[in-house]
Amino acid sequence: MAIDYETLLNFDIPEVQQSYGPMEVARYGLTVGMGQDSMDLRQLAYVDALADDRRVMPAIANVLGHPGFWLGNPETGVNAVKLVHGEQGMTLHNPIPMEGKIRGKTRVTGLIDKGEGRGALLYSEKQLHDAETGVHLATCRNTTFLRADGGFGGPTGPVKKPHQLPDTAPDHVFDTPTRPEQALAYRWNADPNPLHLDPRVAAKAGFERPILHGLCSFGCAAHALLAVLCDYDADWFGTMDLRFTAHVFPGETLRTEIWADGSFRTRAVERDVIVMGNGIFKHKEAL
Repeated sequence: MAIDYETLLNFDIPEVQQSYGPMEVARYGLTVGMGQDSMDLRQLAYVDALADDRRVMPAIANVLGHPGFWLGNPETGVNAVKLVHGEQGMTLHNPIPMEGKIRGKTRVTGLIDKGEGRGALLYSEKQLHDAETGVHLATCRNTTFLRADGGFGGPTGPVKKPHQLPDTAPDHVFDTPTRPEQALAYRWNADPNPLHLDPRVAAKAGFERPILHGLCSFGCAAHALLAVLCDYDADWFGTMDLRFTAHVFPGETLRTEIWADGSFRTRAVERDVIVMGNGIFKHKEAL
């Protein structure tokens, strides 16, 4: 089944309403590398559900109200085995509560045909609101690379331009070790895509073993930015965007290189491969 441009552009992705609390907040923090330094009380605040000073990791916005693996629905016409995460961004409009009920509405905002054999780009956006008060909490932006779905006759632009990194050495470096079983833990943040769990599915997609969720890698980079540029104060966190440039295998160390202007990139240390590039971060006061 091939992509139909109008069908996919207007595909109705159901709104998600979700109740959550300190346990879900702590689980998310743990799955993006928080708490690995047992002596760092700043990290502990993000993973101890019983702490008096507990905090919410900003990047949890990406998984709250998550619509799940909706592109796996055959009605989209997408070859779901061949898709990969291309870009991700988020903007925090208001602090995310420690607990409550939220609603997330995701919609397709663009669809670019790169041509036969070159794939397609699908742009989508999720708006996250407090379900009780209506307060706008966050906007999450996503680009999905549909590797096997080009040539359907859709528009060829405009394509989002990536942020250009400085040509100087980074000012800061932050390492986040991942664990071999991290994808199995992260999947409980509402992302059960079997590409990250089942070696048989990974092989069909062309990978030697399951790869880490793109949003998990994103969360690890957000952890680095929170630590280096915000001193672990979530209230300073404004917006971040990045481009996925290579896959991550669970168990690799993610080294985020950060410039003073908010530019950043992340490499898998063991393979010396840039896995997230063209990153840009801004403090809330700069928005």
